Amino acid sequence: MFHSRSSKTQQGSALIIGIFVIIVMFLLAASLLRIVDDADESFSMEVWGARAFNSANSGADAALAQLFPVNGVPQDCSSVSTSWTPPNSVGFHGCSVTISCKMVTVGTRSQFTINSNASCETGGCGSDSTTDCLRVNRQVEVEARGN
Repeated sequence: MFHSRSSKTQQGSALIIGIFVIIVMFLLAASLLRIVDDADESFSMEVWGARAFNSANSGADAALAQLFPVNGVPQDCSSVSTSWTPPNSVGFHGCSVTISCKMVTVGTRSQFTINSNASCETGGCGSDSTTDCLRVNRQVEVEARGN
């Protein structure tokens, strides 16, 4: 004798398949959100890294301008300030630059090593900060010779 299944026993399997599909779609959506978040963070790091690098380059340029004035005699490391304040513009926002200078004299020539270290940050990176913080450092070293 042939027994047919009732519609009540078949409804339970459709419910399980539906729940499985919903769980799989949820996991795919969560993975996609994580990928987008990682890409966003990577882009932010790239932008702030470029800002820090350009700030460090500008600090080194400012130190070179102090060492070798356009209408003057080359100076020594005492004429180079230990910090450079970036302009208050979009590209330098949140950046600070420290500069060090070392001089070595060989014979009659002086060789200068300028180290410019830039730190750019956003999000309130203080010690008591409760917000997300992004801090990027870049360092540039320049060597120059004077007479």
